[in-house]
Amino acid sequence: MKKIPGTFTIVCYIILAAALLTWIVPGGEYLREARMVNGVEREMVVDGSFHYVDKSPQTFSVFFALFQGFVENAGIIVFVLMVGGAFWILNSTKAIDTGVKEFVAFTRRCRQKKWLAKVDVDSLVLVVIMLMFSVFGSVFGMSEETIAFIVIFVPMAVSMGYDSITGVCISYLAAHVGFAGATLNPFTIGIAQGIAGIPLFSGLEYRVVCWFVLTTVAIIFVLWYARRVKRNPQKSLTWKIDQYWRDRVAMPAMAEGATDGGISSGSSVSGEDESDAPGKALGIVSRKACGKRAGRLSFKAMHVVFGFLVLVQAWFAFRYPMTGLHIGQGSWNLPLIPVFAVLYLLWGLLTVRKSVAAFNLQLLFFTVVYLVIGVLGYGWYVMEISALFLAMGIFSGLAAGHGLDKVMGLFQEGARDILGPAMVIGLAGGIIFVLQEGRVIDTILHGVSSAMSRMGEVASVGSMYGFQTCLNLIMPSGSAKAALTMPIMSQFSDLVDISRQTTVLAFQFGDGFTNMITPVSGVLLGVLGVARIPYALWFKWVYKFILLLIAVGFLLLVPTLFLPLNGF
Repeated sequence: MKKIPGTFTIVCYIILAAALLTWIVPGGEYLREARMVNGVEREMVVDGSFHYVDKSPQTFSVFFALFQGFVENAGIIVFVLMVGGAFWILNSTKAIDTGVKEFVAFTRRCRQKKWLAKVDVDSLVLVVIMLMFSVFGSVFGMSEETIAFIVIFVPMAVSMGYDSITGVCISYLAAHVGFAGATLNPFTIGIAQGIAGIPLFSGLEYRVVCWFVLTTVAIIFVLWYARRVKRNPQKSLTWKIDQYWRDRVAMPAMAEGATDGGISSGSSVSGEDESDAPGKALGIVSRKACGKRAGRLSFKAMHVVFGFLVLVQAWFAFRYPMTGLHIGQGSWNLPLIPVFAVLYLLWGLLTVRKSVAAFNLQLLFFTVVYLVIGVLGYGWYVMEISALFLAMGIFSGLAAGHGLDKVMGLFQEGARDILGPAMVIGLAGGIIFVLQEGRVIDTILHGVSSAMSRMGEVASVGSMYGFQTCLNLIMPSGSAKAALTMPIMSQFSDLVDISRQTTVLAFQFGDGFTNMITPVSGVLLGVLGVARIPYALWFKWVYKFILLLIAVGFLLLVPTLFLPLNGF
């Protein structure tokens, strides 16, 4: 089987194809004018103004594409780098990992309670875990992080009488369904709306509805499958493969039994000379002492960060006592910042007594809260949102006891990790540069819109949705795909009288669903590798679910064409 080229290579091929088109396609232009749309000035095509002009075939300009693409998308690229670096710092503190592990321990304790015997606790556990991961995917685009949780949830699912597919579904699949139904995901919604020229995270109300519908469909499907497997485990496609996990689930019980009759603290281990004991004991004490000192330093740093953030929020509460919240056509003046400043103080007094992980999880929660307040109340865009996430990353690192030098080093690691997608965004912007320099982009828009205008709005949206879905099979990077398609798709939607929000939603669904089935997704292959599930078996199980999601996604797109939805 021939290997599919990487995303960067694919975009390079498209740039060469775009340069070739400038030699073949006639030159043409639309007139454009500034219009106010939902209170925002936007440059839009004047309908019926297309006219042919002399074309300008491109040659050496293909080597300018990366530079010009970076210039054109500089704000989005910096946004991606800053948010990526901030989350890398947060992830280094193990806050999310610890939170999930504590939750799993809590669910295990609940299953052992006799007073819950009449409740289907196992199903309830699956639902709550799926909701949690779906929220993570929807709000901050959890994707790669799910690989680390497979070793927790697959054995847990097997121990509950389910199979490894169920374990993958409640974490990986749930996160990616949330990713497809994104509400505040900066790496898909933020980039796509920024490039499309519409207010960041606008249309939030309907996207919340979409997230709820998609997550509900996923939960119902997984529960139906899980109960079917529990009734007859051998119906599972992975029944034989899961013997590996069944053996591992049995091992802790055996180890626990061995520990009960374990070695006393005074006995000699491994036949070592007793004369070595004092030195080894001192070494143990020394390591314990170092650990305690590090813990005290981290504990102190967390309190300092907490105190500083309380003062900062108190100052903002004094400066902005009321916030004008604008949702759709409605507007309310509410004391949001003072209220959440008080909530942060009260909640923080509890979390600082518990652990750094709990404190940083609280910090993430309030970052999302202030993101919503800033966007809906103060018109924040990529600069303000980038600064908010950067502050979250820095303070989470400092609270964990890291020095500023280490925090900045972690930020650089995170930015370096996401540099590939950022460069693809710049390179994809170069495609538009080549087509614009060749004066053929408007000719292409005119031809496609003329053909699709005869199809009707529903068929046009379906075509955009189908194109994004198919493209995702070979280019699973959402940020790269947004940079590649949204500049053209947003203008195309203007020509066929479709809201740009609808176009972004079609991109969002098309980008999300097929992530769970495409063989070029490194995250999917990593998850299946850890879960020990062959790709062929996963494909056989998941393809019907993906088809169901695609159908539901199309049904969710249709109302945006006919109903007066906020932001659409």
